[in-house]
Amino acid sequence: MNTPEDARKQAPATQRNREPILGVLLQVLPATGTVLEVASGTGEHAVYFAPRLSPRRWLPTEQNPLLLASINAWAEKCPSGHLDPALELDASMPIWTVEKDAAPDLPIVAIVNINMIHISPWSTCLGLMAGASRILPPGGILYLYGPFKQNGEHTAPSNAAFDQSLRAQNSTWGVRNLQDVIEAASAQDLSLKEIYQMPANNLSVVFQRCQ
Repeated sequence: MNTPEDARKQAPATQRNREPILGVLLQVLPATGTVLEVASGTGEHAVYFAPRLSPRRWLPTEQNPLLLASINAWAEKCPSGHLDPALELDASMPIWTVEKDAAPDLPIVAIVNINMIHISPWSTCLGLMAGASRILPPGGILYLYGPFKQNGEHTAPSNAAFDQSLRAQNSTWGVRNLQDVIEAASAQDLSLKEIYQMPANNLSVVFQRCQ
């Protein structure tokens, strides 16, 4: 939903998950450099994480123009010297805009992707893995957050119901099988580093670009 006075959109889940996600990011992100957030959504995570993860810089991106406007509106409302202007980015594309247009001042050392791969086609997940392989340096981090199946099975009835509702909206969406995601990452020289159990039957899944 929108705040009444501007372009900012709000996602209630952000308020619930931002602290647990921040706790993991503080453990797994490189100490310096730029963190590229793919599919930043409303921008609420970006404005929350950027000042708390300094001296790293946070670079938000989005495909949807309305969400890009929301990110910029949040950034104006909650300014941070560690938050870069939002860029347009479609993870499914063979070359990302950040690779050819507006490269950040500091090298991208990590990619963060929160609640995207289950509300987009599988080709977008494959594009995310390919982009991470192209952009990240050896040892760079790819962080995913969201619900996952384990060995093809849902981990909770709520996740099964969520999966059903997603597929009813779009047949190409759905909660992904973790083993399929790991296999897709491995094909792009991204090795599984750690899995963290998160609240509300979600996972933080951390990959590292192979040396």
